[in-house]
Amino acid sequence: MELIKKYFPDLNSAQIERFKMLKPLYTEWNSKINVISRKDIDKLYERHVLHSLGIVKVIEFKPGTSVLDVGSGGGFPGIPLAIMFPESNFHLIDSIGKKIKVVEEVVNELELNNVTFEKIRAEGIDEKFDFVVSRAVTTLPVFYRWVRNSILKQNKNKFKNGILYLKGGDIESELSELKKKVNVYPLSRYFEEPFFETKKLLHIAI
Repeated sequence: MELIKKYFPDLNSAQIERFKMLKPLYTEWNSKINVISRKDIDKLYERHVLHSLGIVKVIEFKPGTSVLDVGSGGGFPGIPLAIMFPESNFHLIDSIGKKIKVVEEVVNELELNNVTFEKIRAEGIDEKFDFVVSRAVTTLPVFYRWVRNSILKQNKNKFKNGILYLKGGDIESELSELKKKVNVYPLSRYFEEPFFETKKLLHIAI
């Protein structure tokens, strides 16, 4: 939790309380339904919460922004983003029901009224959103094909509507295959921990 305060010193009391609740909640639920690897649960705030909040270092969603989190797993990056942006709306989806069960329980415990969730594949979504976020659920070209029709044309944020994709490692081959303009933001610009040395946020405007 101190790690979150280090990089986001202006959190209000409600945000601090919700972020504090994440560790015991995920520890409890992970013992029942494994949504986070055993070695990562002790580093929840660095490898999942702070990683998700890399998006916040790049873009601040305006009130009323709608965000689809695809392949959310246990709720990342959607739940940390929903805590940070209580006036934006987040829809978290995953194709695995037990992962959405964890999302449901965490959302209810945190009383996050700006979060909805659904067991569904990205291709099955009919609604449109300002942004689609995800943490490397597949290769970038495949992900782009899944979600490109789920994004609204009318922009309300500083960034054009599109995809915000958290990705690690070598991305050059995926970028060349995609053949779209991609803005790349290395997370090492914002976070000094070694975990973030190869982590990036990719923005693809639609």
